[in-house]
Amino acid sequence: MIANIASSLLEHYRIHARDLPWRALPGEAAQDPYRVWLSEVMLQQTTVATVVPRFARFVERWPNVEALAAARDEDVLNEWAGLGYYARARNLTACAREVAARGGFPRDEEGLRALPGLGAYTAAAIAAIAFGARAVVVDTNVERVVARLFGVERPVAQVRSEIRALADGITPDNDAGDFAQAIMDLGATICRPKAPRCAECPLKMHCAAFASGEPEAFPAPKIRRLRPHRFGIAWWSERDGHLWLVRRPAKGLLGGMAALPGGEWGDTPSPAPSLALVSHGFTHFTLDLAIVALAKPVGEGWWQPLDTISEAGLPTLYRRAVEAVLVRRSDLFAA
Repeated sequence: MIANIASSLLEHYRIHARDLPWRALPGEAAQDPYRVWLSEVMLQQTTVATVVPRFARFVERWPNVEALAAARDEDVLNEWAGLGYYARARNLTACAREVAARGGFPRDEEGLRALPGLGAYTAAAIAAIAFGARAVVVDTNVERVVARLFGVERPVAQVRSEIRALADGITPDNDAGDFAQAIMDLGATICRPKAPRCAECPLKMHCAAFASGEPEAFPAPKIRRLRPHRFGIAWWSERDGHLWLVRRPAKGLLGGMAALPGGEWGDTPSPAPSLALVSHGFTHFTLDLAIVALAKPVGEGWWQPLDTISEAGLPTLYRRAVEAVLVRRSDLFAA
């Protein structure tokens, strides 16, 4: 059964592999480790559809690890704006500089794990996909495929070591890179969380979840906890068609990103009249951000022309805040 799983999945992948800008298709030359690494970092918590155009723009600007290593932190953060999880961008430049200093990427998981920002999954993915090493690559899609394949009913968070052992058992000694991409593709396109397309699955005859008749029941959903809610103020200081922006502290949430100035976020809403209110969800809490006019700018920053605000590198929260004020202003003028 184990050998049949790998061979069936690899055969399916050779025919149906997604054509992605960072991927060498089956039978093509080995993939550039820089592009593999960059794509894997970008794809963490971000969809393929979002990453594809951003990846193309990124590699056009910094086509290799040496170019990225020489980039200014602010430029990389600005280019990353909108992709979220901004610690990834900070780790990206740190990792690029270390790799450039070494003269290239390590070829094994242990060496890759030692690089800034590379966890077990990313190190395994680079080792397998870029260097052909046998590595067990387990992301969210793989966890779901393996849980369904072997009928693992408990929530993934409770059985990660078990799922990893099962994934290890079906990973072939050869073609580990293609196998890793094949099983990730399967989870992304066929073995989806909702409405899995089991009729198209090359592994359905081996799959315990398919045999049960209720594949969506595997694995059980994670227990969701309520996120606390916070409130904050962002100051809107405008002069001659320019908006005052600052850069957030290097460490912490949205670290190093361009932003509207403002105080700490807390548990009490502001009583000040606002130009607009934006609601935003972070991983661990939700936020209502009130945008409040302030005549005198605060903090160290710069005047950004409003007609080039899209070039400021604002993260989603502050981009939406600016848009909300401009839309409300436009509506008032129209009235």
